[in-house]
Amino acid sequence: MKIGILETGLLRERMLPRFDPYPVMFAEFLGLAHRDFEFKTVSVVRGEVAAAIDDCDGWLITGSRHGVYENLDWMAPLQDFIRQLAATEVPLIGVCFGHQIIAQALGGEVVKSDKGWGVGVHTYRVEKQHSWMPTHPASCNLYAFHQDQVVSLPEHAEVFLSSEFCPYAGMSYGRSIITVQAHPEFGEDYETALLEAYGGSVVPGAVTAEALAAMSAGASADTELLANWFADFFLSRHAQALASSA
Repeated sequence: MKIGILETGLLRERMLPRFDPYPVMFAEFLGLAHRDFEFKTVSVVRGEVAAAIDDCDGWLITGSRHGVYENLDWMAPLQDFIRQLAATEVPLIGVCFGHQIIAQALGGEVVKSDKGWGVGVHTYRVEKQHSWMPTHPASCNLYAFHQDQVVSLPEHAEVFLSSEFCPYAGMSYGRSIITVQAHPEFGEDYETALLEAYGGSVVPGAVTAEALAAMSAGASADTELLANWFADFFLSRHAQALASSA
């Protein structure tokens, strides 16, 4: 199965010597599920445009330092592409910024939340079980790094992950779209590097210290669980599409 990764964010210069770009992070993350995927990157943040929605069997939108409300030149075409994917039920996953821009494209609202920054390991309740979840835990842990949040749901969105800090942390749209606010693709080393780089400046020092202390005490993310969720979502939707076209 061919997955198109829509790159909407670039690593800061200080991160480049140590870490791979986001499309590579996602390819390695999905590789934890040991499925047969191939990947194609379309860097929409650099102005690249996907050839057609059927150029790949499924699509994934990455995180970004940008807010969807910035209305940069590449965001309107991306939202048009999202609406095309939704209309044709080509499978799509959005993460962090991807989660937010899918919500906005389909009628939701995203703001810079007055709750402040959510960083470190966050625990999310599983509010709804889906067929692409190989196991059915009551909650999951994920690395978070965001201030923006979806605050108004699109008409056809259903919440499947939530927390007190982020009520709309995971959403599904029919059978073909799932999104999460947190970062399942992050490793502990990258989350730590972000906290150390931006703590005390962008992210308040007390919030940073609490997140780092929890991670030092053993808080960790359910990375493989989410990799299997994403992989099974893509593969189940692809199988359904092949069956319907046979």
